[in-house]
Amino acid sequence: MTNPLGALAPNGVLRVAINTGNSALVQMVDGDPQGICPALARRLAQEIGATMEPVIYDGAGKVFADAAGDVWDLAFLAIDATRAKAISFTRPYYVIEATYAVRKGGPVQSVEDADRAGMTVLTSIGSAYDMYLAANLKHAVHDRTGTPTESFAAFREGRGDAVAGVRASLERFFGDDPTIEILPDVVTKVEQAMVLPGANSPMIGDLDAFLAKAIADGFVAAELA
Repeated sequence: MTNPLGALAPNGVLRVAINTGNSALVQMVDGDPQGICPALARRLAQEIGATMEPVIYDGAGKVFADAAGDVWDLAFLAIDATRAKAISFTRPYYVIEATYAVRKGGPVQSVEDADRAGMTVLTSIGSAYDMYLAANLKHAVHDRTGTPTESFAAFREGRGDAVAGVRASLERFFGDDPTIEILPDVVTKVEQAMVLPGANSPMIGDLDAFLAKAIADGFVAAELA
């Protein structure tokens, strides 16, 4: 029986958007993407008899911006109602925490401290936590710049009172910096899903079934471990 997801790669090449800005999900090893996202993409490509071709991005906002551009056939993004107007999501395969990096001894010592008058919270443009904070910050200034790595670098150089990010990415970037600490509390939890371009894609049900099987047989848990 022909796998209906083969229609994603009619020419035998599955173009997969890989966001290297989230180190919890993707790690570049000698120029080769590793982690749960590339692993799921390679498993799908194998099942449909295609070659997986990574399309590398350094931020989720850039992946989403290309959704209508026939640049990728499959992607991995955080579930978001605004994004759902242009892309289709499977069930989540992983839930990750977003939090803040702050300066030790500075005015922000908790997530609640960041949302006060006079505070500035920095985020990367188009990330899931950027959209969450745009809707939920009440008092602090919401400053936005570049990719996650660029926003972290800007914070290190003195911009903002806190910078938001995926916990694993913040720990990777600031782990050796004695002047910066990662808050233990959580800004928001982000559900990560497999994605197809277009709202209500007719193949999203088949992709969701593929993911459900990969979760049930332990593939996802093994790759995350």
